[in-house]
Amino acid sequence: EGTLVAACATGNYQFINIPFLNVFGNGQTASLNFAGHYHTSIAGSCSSIGTDITTCQQQGVKVLLCLGGSLGSCSLTSESDAEQVAEYLWNNFLSGTGTSSISRPLGDAILNGIDFDIESGTSQYWNVLAKALSSKDLHSPVLLNEEGVIISGNTTRKVYLLAAPQCKFPDANLSGAISTGLFDYVWVQFYNNYCEHANGSADQLLSSWNQWITTDAKQVFLGIPVATGVAGSGYISPNVLIAQVLPTIKQSSKYGGVMIWNKILQ
Repeated sequence: EGTLVAACATGNYQFINIPFLNVFGNGQTASLNFAGHYHTSIAGSCSSIGTDITTCQQQGVKVLLCLGGSLGSCSLTSESDAEQVAEYLWNNFLSGTGTSSISRPLGDAILNGIDFDIESGTSQYWNVLAKALSSKDLHSPVLLNEEGVIISGNTTRKVYLLAAPQCKFPDANLSGAISTGLFDYVWVQFYNNYCEHANGSADQLLSSWNQWITTDAKQVFLGIPVATGVAGSGYISPNVLIAQVLPTIKQSSKYGGVMIWNKILQ
């Protein structure tokens, strides 16, 4: 699939998700699963990706950490648990101050935000996690030119919140969190479900889309698999996407774009 830097250099992406932090909450030791790209069990082994993240951000691409996934073991048992997870995310991937007990597995890179892809467990306390993260401001690192003059940085910016619900409306796990109105972008997964493009028809997809654009999210993205082998079902060829789907969904003021899963088979 190439490198993160190469993907950003294409100019095709506004956002890139790094999946997954797939184990956290409920007293579990947090764990990353980067699909074999980095040895996440070895301290510091993922830090090289930090340079790539910073390069992408300098090109205007927002880079996010994705929580959960289809094989995730993640749940929140109380408001306190949700707030502790928020602190973990803040200290390890956002602007928190590292200590001897904080590994910052991606090095000094400061991610732009967090994506919620919660596909198992319950719907409880994800709204609390969203509120805790949204209350924080990221601090951009100071960048110097070759003469040592500050060219950017030392500023604050928001933590972007994103969600990747299933296309069935409302989403069983994330409905309460999305209804807080704190999510900037929601990229709905229109695949592996009845509300996908199927049998040559976009009717179910468009019906579900019309429900999703009523949510409190600021913008909604159409999430589709990039190739037939990526998901069990729901692939839409580019010609069909352009002819049957995009002309309708682009009419909404909440249309944000198209999310593709995933880069590996693009």
